[in-house]
Amino acid sequence: MDLDDVADELYEVVPEEFVSARTARQDEAKAAGDKALAKAIGALPKPSTPAWVCNLLVRAHRDEIEGLVDLGNLLREAQHNLAGAELKALDVQRRQLLTALTRQARAVAYERGHSVSTAVATQVEETLRAAMADPDAGEALLSGRLTSPMSYSGMGELTGRPKLRLVPPPEKTERAPARKPGTKPAKGEGDSAADRRLREQEERRRAAEEKRRRELAAAQEAAEAATATAEEAEAALDEHRRAAEELAARRGELQARVEELADQLAEAEREVAEAATALKREERRVAAAEREAADAAEARDSALARVSRLDGTDDGEPVR
Repeated sequence: MDLDDVADELYEVVPEEFVSARTARQDEAKAAGDKALAKAIGALPKPSTPAWVCNLLVRAHRDEIEGLVDLGNLLREAQHNLAGAELKALDVQRRQLLTALTRQARAVAYERGHSVSTAVATQVEETLRAAMADPDAGEALLSGRLTSPMSYSGMGELTGRPKLRLVPPPEKTERAPARKPGTKPAKGEGDSAADRRLREQEERRRAAEEKRRRELAAAQEAAEAATATAEEAEAALDEHRRAAEELAARRGELQARVEELADQLAEAEREVAEAATALKREERRVAAAEREAADAAEARDSALARVSRLDGTDDGEPVR
């Protein structure tokens, strides 16, 4: 295995599967006896959702991303050369390209089973803006291994160099060991009170700066965690809203069907009532007809019997 290949693979994996995939690759490196590679793989940080979407976008539309970075170079040259008309035309192209790429980022994420929330889409667009405004940011985006989104300030009409809000890791400062009470300063260390005050001020300044860097790094980490939580909450909210909309639509369809069936049932009940009334009427008619038929049959039999008696043969047998 090669670290570059593993990194390229991992930074395409969906964020929720990143840790397990990283652990699997780390275990493979350990099994192969490459402890250094295993350690390097284990140190690869998990990307946030906006960074992962940007990594997907670079893999799916690298030519367009390279065009975005090149367009940023043209914009800076136009601003430097004060080419107003050219700058205006390029700025229009910039906005169109940013909109199109943000839309494509939503599409590639959706193909991987992830819907991109408004907050994530905004951070993706800010990262694209940063890549366009700053060459280092453009190079970072093209690497396809972002772990967090990038943003900038000062774009406007491209006056001045934009500043990326990237927090560097705390720098380690070397401190001179404190002297024990009662010991004399070493030669060249400075014996005057002014020198001591300067050293003490410098140490306090360094300590304050180191503390500020630690606090800034912690605040940045907390902000990224809060952002990730907010993104997940918004994504869940969007999902629940879609589910609620689908259920509302389904309920409306079923309600309409119920009303339709109720109308059909009412019509059927009216037809049943009418049929029952008609049946009773016909049953009365059948009874009357049966009586008339019985009376007619009785009269027929009586008439035939009288005929037989009156129209008989010589032997006394009735004529049939």
